[in-house]
Amino acid sequence: MPPRRRKPPRAGALSDLPPLKIIRGIIVLQLSYYVIASLIILFTTLVAGQKFNLALIFDWRTVRGDNTIGWMLGFVWLLVSLFAVIILLFLISRSKLVPDFALTLHFLHLLTTSLYTRRLPTNLLWWLLQAGSAGVMISLGVWACRYREMRPISFAVGGTAKAEAEGQTEEEGQGEMKTDEHLRGGKGRGRTRDEGPSYEMVAVKEENGEAV
Repeated sequence: MPPRRRKPPRAGALSDLPPLKIIRGIIVLQLSYYVIASLIILFTTLVAGQKFNLALIFDWRTVRGDNTIGWMLGFVWLLVSLFAVIILLFLISRSKLVPDFALTLHFLHLLTTSLYTRRLPTNLLWWLLQAGSAGVMISLGVWACRYREMRPISFAVGGTAKAEAEGQTEEEGQGEMKTDEHLRGGKGRGRTRDEGPSYEMVAVKEENGEAV
């Protein structure tokens, strides 16, 4: 019995993006997300004259609508999502994988905040903020990756190759012109050997002295 032939892997299968690379990308994206958030929150708290602590990052109760710090943190997290789009563009570079990575990032953030506070978030503003952040990352990330995928591929040696091809064409044209002139005898170059011997009419004198 002949061996059964395996089907070729479809485009976008795990062979194109192995599981270890996916896990590594998720870890890098999550760490970059928290690093950027920490830097921006640290800067804003120092400017506002507040004290920085980890609760501003991992505690969902700090995102509130009844004080200035809560609204400031909301805008900061939206700004962090914009920076995350840039990370997705250089880290993933595939538009169909952007929603998976963006939703995974927010799901891990939900687990982290729940473990930090030991309870699930019950703040409606926090949930709206996460939905808006995920929407920004998915929409802008897909657009940026598709724009990068649709860009035409240009080669650095294209101009040189084109110049060489034009130079070669010009040389061939000049060679054909020279060959044509050679076959026709040319101008001021004498006759060629292929035209055969040339004859001249000379006057023949007869005995009576008259030229014929």
